[in-house]
Amino acid sequence: MRIHLNTFALTFATISMLHKRIESDLKSALKSGEKEKAGVLRFLISAIKNFQIEKKAQDKKYLSDEDIILVLKRQVKQRKDSIDQYEKGNRADLAEKEKAELAVLGNYLPAQMGEAQIREIVKAKISELGIADGSGFGKLMGTVMAETQGQADGAAVKKVVEEELNQIKK
Repeated sequence: MRIHLNTFALTFATISMLHKRIESDLKSALKSGEKEKAGVLRFLISAIKNFQIEKKAQDKKYLSDEDIILVLKRQVKQRKDSIDQYEKGNRADLAEKEKAELAVLGNYLPAQMGEAQIREIVKAKISELGIADGSGFGKLMGTVMAETQGQADGAAVKKVVEEELNQIKK
């Protein structure tokens, strides 16, 4: 009996809390009649399952939270690209729909770092790596992205890195 409980505890500990939260929110959205939110969450669960197949992890019921965050980031990036394209094509109605979907997806991402926090990390990495010009851009981006570990948008990091490297040149 004791071994069985320990096995259960280990199994329970490996269940992705984020996946459970998404499934729970889908049930709540369906019960409350929020069709748009339910649609986004269904699509997200489908994307998670596709990633699971892609990763050849079908034997696991749930992916890790890190993998789910990776899927979420892909979905967010797709929505942002779609919004950009719809706005360029003067399709405000479709852009608004994508923005609403983006807001739903944003609820499941970890809090993002602000520009000031990113700038602090970039400055620290510049001095740590001894970067003196723009040729260290790739190395700096890689170390900063590793340091922020999904808590900062790549475009925001790139902007700050470019600004700080331009300050060094002056």
